[in-house]
Amino acid sequence: MALSLEVIFLLFMSLLQFQSPAIAATSFIKSRAAYYPNSEQNGTADGGCGYRSYGATLNGGDVSAASDLYRNGVGCGACYQVRCTNINYCSDNGVTIVITDLGSSGGTDFILSQHAFARMGQTVDTGKSLLDLGWVDIEYARVSCSYPNKNITIKIDESSIYPSYLAFVIEYQQGIKDIIAVQLCETVSLTCKLLDRSHGTVWAVVSPPTGPLSIRMLLSSDVDNDDESWVTPANDIPTNWTPGTSYDSGIQIN
Repeated sequence: MALSLEVIFLLFMSLLQFQSPAIAATSFIKSRAAYYPNSEQNGTADGGCGYRSYGATLNGGDVSAASDLYRNGVGCGACYQVRCTNINYCSDNGVTIVITDLGSSGGTDFILSQHAFARMGQTVDTGKSLLDLGWVDIEYARVSCSYPNKNITIKIDESSIYPSYLAFVIEYQQGIKDIIAVQLCETVSLTCKLLDRSHGTVWAVVSPPTGPLSIRMLLSSDVDNDDESWVTPANDIPTNWTPGTSYDSGIQIN
């Protein structure tokens, strides 16, 4: 017996709905990528995101500078799948990188570490051939960051001066959302202050509150949820915080 037009339409819409996430997951943007010609194999410890030495070894050294994707520092820590398009040299999956720096070169969206650039190749030898080219055509897509067995970490920046100036970096943020605002709260009075983004992913405040401090992070919305949301770590920054010290937040954002 023939199906009615209504039944066919409902089946078609159900199939379309089922396929949409897969289609979105493979939606790539065409661009170009280069690499740091004078850098070490890993990333730089002086990147515009303010990660310092953490930025050189993050993600196994598969990191990148970006221009438009830097987004005034909001893009710091975002992960992207980057794959070159030369069928003679390039693998199908390419490499997953983390934005740790600000930079541009000749119309590129990414300036990769040498380590990341070579990993786009099918083999070690083709990776070396890619490095010889200097830049390549690529496709890229935003993907979720993953740091197994790691919680979000609050690293007190070395520029901090106890107790008059507090600056910190948020490290090991998983998932695909951006941290778009940060509040610093007194745990006793629950009074919160919106912090300034000093640069990159460095958040700072002059004359910070005394006592144990709690941080609240405002996360961006995503395709499944239009609402921004505040997240509060389980652990506080201690009263006698120290520049250069890292504090485990006790939570992770997936």
